[in-house]
Amino acid sequence: MKTFAFIVVSLLSGAIAGTLLGLVNQIIVEPFIDRAIGFEAQKDIASGGAVDLNEQSHYRMWQKIGEIVAGTIYGTSLGALVGIVFAYTRNRLPGSNNQKKAVILAGVMFFVLFLIPALKYPPNPPAVGNPSTIYYREILYIAILAISGLTSLVLAISYRRLSGFRSKNIIMPLLYAIIVSAAYLMLPSNPDEITLPNDLMTNFRVASVTTMAMFWVLLGAIFGSLYDAIKPHETSKLVSH
Repeated sequence: MKTFAFIVVSLLSGAIAGTLLGLVNQIIVEPFIDRAIGFEAQKDIASGGAVDLNEQSHYRMWQKIGEIVAGTIYGTSLGALVGIVFAYTRNRLPGSNNQKKAVILAGVMFFVLFLIPALKYPPNPPAVGNPSTIYYREILYIAILAISGLTSLVLAISYRRLSGFRSKNIIMPLLYAIIVSAAYLMLPSNPDEITLPNDLMTNFRVASVTTMAMFWVLLGAIFGSLYDAIKPHETSKLVSH
């Protein structure tokens, strides 16, 4: 394994996918956030509160720029994670080339690390939620994320070791479903009341899931393409003269 080449493939693919996520969110997700913030601002004004709309607009401009930078950082970190998992599972992943293998792996990680937690705690616009409960809500989200991720990791390791166990293709997914379902039932719901219109919330959540799905597919495709092009798994051969 050519370590430097492998690190470049992992981090570069994540940075590209994350930057594209930040850019696409400007078009697909940010309009719903603007509507949500505007709705909450009008509600504050109607109740007698003071809202500086010019300052809010200026802040939102910098926030949108920051989202692109944050997307790059976010993508880089997940690119590193995909790279580590891919290095250990490449020979066992289905697919005729590394790009297909990487896309399949990214799809599994999207399901385990994003979709499952999002089904329990759907994404909300930044304007939604009581500031006093933000740490509690973060703990709940991290809890379901950790349960889903660690369960899949333990079962994947067990799957590899149970090479002679024929029923593992059924038992392992069933165990994952049982553990995650138990977590869904045991963990409390989001404590904050949703005051935004239902159509706005639904559209925001659909847009968020769509762009995240796009991100994971892009991450897998870019990682696999770079991996096939650079071939970090191939060691240099010494030629004797």
